[in-house]
Amino acid sequence: MKKFLIVGLGNIGDKYINTRHNIGFKILDYLADSNSVTFETAKLGDVTSLKVKGRTLILLKPSTFMNLSGKAIKYWLEKEKIPLENLLVITDDLNLPFGSLRLKTKGSDGGHNGLKDTQDKLQTVKYNRFRFGISNEFSKGRQVDYVLGEWNDEETTKLKERLKISSELVKSFALAGVNNTMNQFNGK
Repeated sequence: MKKFLIVGLGNIGDKYINTRHNIGFKILDYLADSNSVTFETAKLGDVTSLKVKGRTLILLKPSTFMNLSGKAIKYWLEKEKIPLENLLVITDDLNLPFGSLRLKTKGSDGGHNGLKDTQDKLQTVKYNRFRFGISNEFSKGRQVDYVLGEWNDEETTKLKERLKISSELVKSFALAGVNNTMNQFNGK
């Protein structure tokens, strides 16, 4: 049975639950809820797994806070003996319009501290990442407030549909492969 590690980046704690920076957690919560599985607290994060057509998806929400995500990712890859090509890291992206999706097989951290730490711990930039656009609708010097701010009413309304499509992207990654998934979902 093929195993995949699907990591949603975010920050732990109630004050971060509905922030833009926690979209990785939110996508995994949607995926877990829609497949009737629940997270359990384990080493370095909250973890659950689900089976999709003969594949096992291990969902991880690191408890290390965003900027130290790489430690949890490396631990769970090694513990579950999952090859690097079966890793998918989900994160927010300021450079994409709200709700747009982009799957890539490698790249820079783009100034994202969670990806920066992941690259540092894995010692490579060649791992799959799924970026969810949160747009850059903030005033100069207000980036941190925006990223750690909660979704506005319009975003909240559109989010449910975007979460459904995001969960379909994750399942497609495990079933159809990264290239087919990029062709089907990038830019949607």
